[in-house]
Amino acid sequence: MTELIPPLPAGARTGAYTLTLSCPDRPGIVHAVSASLVAAEGNITESAQYGSPETGSFFMRVEFTSPRSYEQVHSELSAVAGGFSMSWQLHRAGQRVRTLIMASKSGHCLNDLLFQQRAGTLPVEIPAIVSNHRDLEPLAEFYGVPFHHIPVTPETKQQAEDHLRALMAELDIELVVLARYMQILSNELCADLSGRAINIHHSFLPSFKGARPYHQAHARGVKLIGATAHYVTSDLDEGPIIEQEVIRVDHARSAAQLAALGSDVEGRALSKAVQWHAEHRVLLDGMRTIVFN
Repeated sequence: MTELIPPLPAGARTGAYTLTLSCPDRPGIVHAVSASLVAAEGNITESAQYGSPETGSFFMRVEFTSPRSYEQVHSELSAVAGGFSMSWQLHRAGQRVRTLIMASKSGHCLNDLLFQQRAGTLPVEIPAIVSNHRDLEPLAEFYGVPFHHIPVTPETKQQAEDHLRALMAELDIELVVLARYMQILSNELCADLSGRAINIHHSFLPSFKGARPYHQAHARGVKLIGATAHYVTSDLDEGPIIEQEVIRVDHARSAAQLAALGSDVEGRALSKAVQWHAEHRVLLDGMRTIVFN
């Protein structure tokens, strides 16, 4: 009887893998990982590592190829991981991350993500868009992505999040992107999505947190405005920062003009953060990120 081999996930490349790991820093980690890859007939094609002097942690990301099966490679690495108390993940390289995008009324970040996904430059699969308004439904229809209207009020917030949780489970969502979604998630949902929800904030954090940051920046007469892509936490606009972009402005710009100029940097920062997360280039070091970009 012939054993049926399950199909590779969308985008995954046969025999190509990405390994990410973190552990307490000590001598011999790179040697041990390399030796386990040799035992798995692995050929390293890209490697990056960092030892944090602040936390004493070691971080590593390796891309490699191997003729061995995923299970065989995983078994070789497991033996090493235990000896170094590693937190680690093995991914099939190129596998597209199933991503749910949430937005409210501003569509520039959503459009950037949808366009790049369609063009094949963003390694994600977008099975759904969620919004608390209907303004962006035509944009979703244009790209052929199912649109889910989940209105939110203070009275219905719990029901709305329950609906969102059910949708995420149904669609096997791995990453949530808040592309100018102008609602604050509950502490419970933030905890559930820890390390797998990315938000774009339209300021160069830690400056000008909260609402109307362009107006805050204009009132202070700043000469640089920016955008910050960060992981979502229960502390508003305090999550680990993945990427930031800036643009120079001057005293003649109004708050509305700052907002218009900022739209472009918001899209760039968010797209990079999503790409790097989907390529497993971002590792958490407490409230900081290690980004092997």
